Amino acid sequence: MTEQFDIVIIGAGPGGYSTALRAAQLGKQVALVERDATPGGTCLNRGCIPTKALLDATATFDAIRHTNGIGIHAHADSIDFPALHHWREGIVSTMVQGLSSLLAQRGVTVFQANAELMPAGETNTADADGQRRRSVLLTPSTGQTDVLRHKGKTTDAQGTRLVIEATDVVLAMGSRPRELPGTTFHDAIIDSTQALQRDFPASATIIGAGAVAVEFASIWNSAGCTVTLVIRKDRVLSAWDRRAGTTLTRELKKRGITVVSNAAATRIESNAPNEATVYYRVKDGEEQSVTSEVVLGAIGRDPNTQADWIAGNGIDLDERGHIVTDEYGHTRAAHVWAVGDIVAGHALAHRAFEQGITAAERIAGLDPKPVDENTVPQVVFSRPQAASVGYTGAQAKADERFGNVTETAYPMMGNARMAMSGSTGSMTIVSGETADNPGTRVVLGVHMVSPEATELIAEAEQLVGNRVPLSEAARLIHPHPTFSETLGEALLKADGRPLHTR
Repeated sequence: MTEQFDIVIIGAGPGGYSTALRAAQLGKQVALVERDATPGGTCLNRGCIPTKALLDATATFDAIRHTNGIGIHAHADSIDFPALHHWREGIVSTMVQGLSSLLAQRGVTVFQANAELMPAGETNTADADGQRRRSVLLTPSTGQTDVLRHKGKTTDAQGTRLVIEATDVVLAMGSRPRELPGTTFHDAIIDSTQALQRDFPASATIIGAGAVAVEFASIWNSAGCTVTLVIRKDRVLSAWDRRAGTTLTRELKKRGITVVSNAAATRIESNAPNEATVYYRVKDGEEQSVTSEVVLGAIGRDPNTQADWIAGNGIDLDERGHIVTDEYGHTRAAHVWAVGDIVAGHALAHRAFEQGITAAERIAGLDPKPVDENTVPQVVFSRPQAASVGYTGAQAKADERFGNVTETAYPMMGNARMAMSGSTGSMTIVSGETADNPGTRVVLGVHMVSPEATELIAEAEQLVGNRVPLSEAARLIHPHPTFSETLGEALLKADGRPLHTR
């Protein structure tokens, strides 16, 4: 007999597992299908968590350099890469075990398998309400001989072909690194997953200007690697607030990273595992080249929507391969939902997590608010860090819902903790009036570069997401002396009441 569920979720990354946990909490019978051996997706296994572990580890080198300048003399002899990798893997393993335990405690059935949503016409059973169930075909994932079923502490082999059914199916297949134009990842031309699996190179060229590019640039630079960033525009994070991107570019250069701006890679060659050459042109200039031990391609990620069964189920894709949904994640196909990187928008774990909760609640008959892309914080764990939420000044001025838009820049070096850190940064507050409440200025966006920016942005998200009047936000008290005072002072300045700045 075919095993039946209320919800089947394909993909166990942040979007998938949050859907599973919330749906189970709401009393649904849930199946979660993951092709990898462990849940958590790219973020937990190959992305957010392992890279941040390496960033924390290599921060030691920056601390040593900073203390040498203030009278505390210390040094680091070398990196024990086997020990470092073991520590990083231990962090990941601990988080994976915790997630697996949560799924088991909530009664979620986890299948390790490849999954394929079968066409609606191939489903022959209905649920108690007469709704036709959707069938999902499971086959063994790579390296496995059987579909594996995990329920609690029990694991059972289910053979080479298993069909399960559900009233609703949630797609959460995630994304993959985008290959560089004209070449594939091979030899010393690597993606972010491969970069995590190897020791730090002596030299590296990174093609890209987004979060992955600047985070690996920071990791390798801190560890003493010679790093070159080849970027297409005049600054990293070019889609962000201009001041933030310009500030971070300047700081990366100050730390010894070579930034080749306004450059287009023309070809990349690698015929050995430890050497690659990038050929590029800056605007209309002559072709130049840089040779390094590795070339990291970090030009973005593509949604995992290439399977034929996507179109075979009447699921629409946009021009970039993202699944088209309504604001709650529902696709054109009845009772089929999509969350996370396969849906256009910020490809971020925390956005996928909230989308999963929203989809689960919607399926359960609740009335949650849809995820607002403009309240999704963007965070980059570079050195220094960068964080952003809400509208840039240009975006707010172009939006007819807002009026009297202003951008307020706060000089970060007026903050004592910034001065102690040895870093510089930037802070921009975007404020304006909304059409439904003219005459009252609200916080529309916050953009910052500083130590601890990834922590500070959480407060800014609350201000932006709740449309807090600027005058009220500026009266919130921030502890002294902290980095958080930069936001407090910037809000005071935006409200026309600056104290430590003009």
